[in-house]
Amino acid sequence: MRLFAAVLPSAQAIAELSLVVRKLGTLPGADALRWTGRDGWHLTLAFLGETDEALLAELDTRLGRAARRTEPFTLRLHGGGRFDGHALWAGVAGAIDLLRLLAERADAAARRSGIAMDAHRRYVPHLTLARSREPVDLRPYVAELAALEGSPWQVAELILVRSTLPRGGVPGERPRYEPVARWPLGGGG
Repeated sequence: MRLFAAVLPSAQAIAELSLVVRKLGTLPGADALRWTGRDGWHLTLAFLGETDEALLAELDTRLGRAARRTEPFTLRLHGGGRFDGHALWAGVAGAIDLLRLLAERADAAARRSGIAMDAHRRYVPHLTLARSREPVDLRPYVAELAALEGSPWQVAELILVRSTLPRGGVPGERPRYEPVARWPLGGGG
C-alpha cells in the first residue's frame, strides 16, 4: 500500500482555492501543467511510500499517539510557491509550528513502526496544485498566488491516506486518494 499522513483543508478553504486555481488555469502555458484535483488537495505531513500491511497495526497505534499529543490548531491558505520548475503549490499560514510538530511526530511514528523513511529534511508546508515533468516557468503562477489569503480552518484530525497511482496511461488520469484511518487531535472525539 502506498501511504502518507496528512491534514485536509476545510470545505470552505477548498472552495476558495478552487476559484484561484480556475484563474491560474487561464494563464499562458497552463495546459503544460498537470493540475491536481480538488479531491486530492491535502497537506502531506509524512510520505510513507509502499508500506507492508504487517506494519499497519503498529503504525495505527503510533499515529494515534502522535495525534493525541497534538492539540487542534488553525491554518489558512496563504500565498504560494514552487519547487524548481516542476511543482506549483499554495502556501499555508497560521499555527505552522504545530503543523511542523505534527509532521515530525508522524514521521517519527512511521520510523518507529518499522517503515523505511527517506532522509529527514525540513518540512515545507504546502498544498500541491500542479506538476510538470519538464521545467516550466512558474513565476507568473506564483505571482498570482501572492494574493491568496484563505479563510482560517481548524485542523482537528490526522489522516492516513492510501494513494493509488494511475496505471492505464489515460491522459488526464490522476492519482486516487482514500482515507485509511483518522485520529482526532488532542484526544478529542
